Amino acid sequence: MSMARCNARGSTGPAPLLLLSIAAIGLLAPANAAAQVRPQPDSASRDSLARLPEVRVTVTSRNEALQRVPWSVGVVGVRDLRLAQPTVSFSEALGSIPGVYIAERYNHAVDSRISVRGFGSRANFGVRGVRVLLDGIPQTLPDGQSQISNVELGALSRVEVLRGSASSLYGNGSGGVVSFETDMGGEEPEARVRVTSGSFGMLKWQGTASGMRGPAAGMLSVSRITTDGFRQYSAAEVQQLNGGVNLALGTATTLGMRLHLSRMPEAANPGALTLAEYHEKADSASATNVLRGADKRTSQYQIGAVLRHAMRNGGSVTATLYGVTRDVRNALGVQPPPPVQPSSGTYNTLDRNAGGARVSISHPLGSGASSPMLTAGVEWARMQDERENWRATGGRPVAPDDTLLLHQVEDVTSLGPFVQVAWLPHAKLQTTWGLRWDRTTFGVDDRFLQDGNESGERSMPAWSGHMGASLLVSDAFVPWLNVSTAFETPTTTELQVSTDGGGGFNSELDPQRTLSVEVGARGTLPSAQLGYSASVFRNRVSSMIVQFLETGGRAYFINAGGARNVGAEAEAHFDASSRVRLQASYTWARYRYSEYRRTRGAQVDTLDGNVLPGVPEHQARFSVFAQLPGGVLLHADHNLSSGLLADDANALEVDGWGAGVTNVRASWTTDFGRASLTPFGGVQNLGGRKYVSAVTVNGFGGRVLEPAPGRNFYLGLEVGF
Repeated sequence: MSMARCNARGSTGPAPLLLLSIAAIGLLAPANAAAQVRPQPDSASRDSLARLPEVRVTVTSRNEALQRVPWSVGVVGVRDLRLAQPTVSFSEALGSIPGVYIAERYNHAVDSRISVRGFGSRANFGVRGVRVLLDGIPQTLPDGQSQISNVELGALSRVEVLRGSASSLYGNGSGGVVSFETDMGGEEPEARVRVTSGSFGMLKWQGTASGMRGPAAGMLSVSRITTDGFRQYSAAEVQQLNGGVNLALGTATTLGMRLHLSRMPEAANPGALTLAEYHEKADSASATNVLRGADKRTSQYQIGAVLRHAMRNGGSVTATLYGVTRDVRNALGVQPPPPVQPSSGTYNTLDRNAGGARVSISHPLGSGASSPMLTAGVEWARMQDERENWRATGGRPVAPDDTLLLHQVEDVTSLGPFVQVAWLPHAKLQTTWGLRWDRTTFGVDDRFLQDGNESGERSMPAWSGHMGASLLVSDAFVPWLNVSTAFETPTTTELQVSTDGGGGFNSELDPQRTLSVEVGARGTLPSAQLGYSASVFRNRVSSMIVQFLETGGRAYFINAGGARNVGAEAEAHFDASSRVRLQASYTWARYRYSEYRRTRGAQVDTLDGNVLPGVPEHQARFSVFAQLPGGVLLHADHNLSSGLLADDANALEVDGWGAGVTNVRASWTTDFGRASLTPFGGVQNLGGRKYVSAVTVNGFGGRVLEPAPGRNFYLGLEVGF
């Protein structure tokens, strides 16, 4: 088989919103605010270098000690999220967690691609195959696609990532769960203003305020990012407002309310490059995308509430309710049906309304401390999209013959009752079981009848379960075992009728299913200040959903026979002294198709044994965090990645990162009257390495390469009050 090889080796309006965020402190602060202790900027003091005696997580749908959880769970604290970070890329938040691969595309029109154990590596936009939560409120739609527009990295206090099949916990999704938590501040009032400027015209400002008054705690964050992009035709602007209130309704009841507003008024889409274009000029854009005016404009609004009540018997009741609207105006580089000109593209509009609710009740089955805890509940969600496709000229339907090509209303509803049991049959043995049944119904109302009525409905039921156990041999060694299943439905985009790109739903595309077996261990050695976690897993995937290309570049999706994924993950940290911490993580991923037949007319391609594209086999990250004399905080990380394949046929191989990519950042805090000033800065890709950071799997015409920038810089200043 011939191999094409890609060599990756080589040497305005913000003022009122800002004032609003600062002024909010006056509403939240108690009367004696002036006498209270002023917090440190960047919130570094909230995540000290010393290891906490117990880390608790909620991503498993229970509040429990991480040490005893029979899952692979990674936790990132506020120091790693915000300290001297530019807070513009999700690789900053998730890059240190093994098993998680961030395909950084440096393209706001399509977002970063987040995959967990290979699931989600094919997403053309958004996040799929992974459940996403923000303060317990789903950011994942009932068809399994997630939007992360509401997540402001500069307003987070914590991220938890559960790796593995977790459909029994949250439903539709194969790879795991990513749970973001907003920083609601402490008991003392605080306000922060943060401005960051960097290479390629990047400018971000953010204002935040938080505080408490009586039984209420609140926060408000307003931010704006503008960038010219390091590639041609890649300028973008992103605006966000995030607000939250936590209200104590009594000694046992709390109500959390969240509001998220985001706008992207413009994001040019440079597209992926061919091998020749990459070698000629890595920061160029696809000429086709420029001619066809490919870009994206979005606005999204979400409101949600979580009510929690603790019962006297140790049980609890939790209810979640949320609603979201999203408008998308997307000029695509996809060629419409003939007749066409070089500037002819497709203009897509999407008007979305979605919402959902989740109610769960936990009740102990006995009065003893080790009695089983039964949790039962139900989750419901609905999404309605009104979608139109137009013939476009230069990115907009402006020419007389730019007519409507598709108009349909898509409706997706999911319903999932579930039950979970946690039991400690012995003080050192913890077990968990879970079972969930989901029914996802897709409906389409075709309102473009010139090509016939293609309205219809599809229903996809699925059972999911898990059982796990952990054994507390000692603090230094806690082995665990988990067996779980998952399902993943096609998204509405993937279900679009295959052969002609018209309306309706593909009646032949089915959900993919996963059976996962995992064994791991974690522990801490207090005397040596060493902590570690390691696991090995095997996933058997059937009816795997893969992208297939039709003539003209229009993608549709089919079910491959299946895949066998085997992997190992490890992470460790070591406190060399009270001022120096070392961290390391490693991922080995051997993902292969076990059976895959692809039909091209009379030709049948046999792809059994081929490597799943889009994910490297080896990843490693080494980090050092140091408190230097004079109060300077220094962080450096070195990242390694092996090569990967860019297509199912394994005909296009992309080289790895060679000796690796190094990032360095530093900050320093000083007092200035009643305020604190924290200047910070960093250098990314310190060695100026030329490499490909992401690929578009099975890209049409060999357009698969999405390059990373060379050496680049940023400087910032944070003022805390």
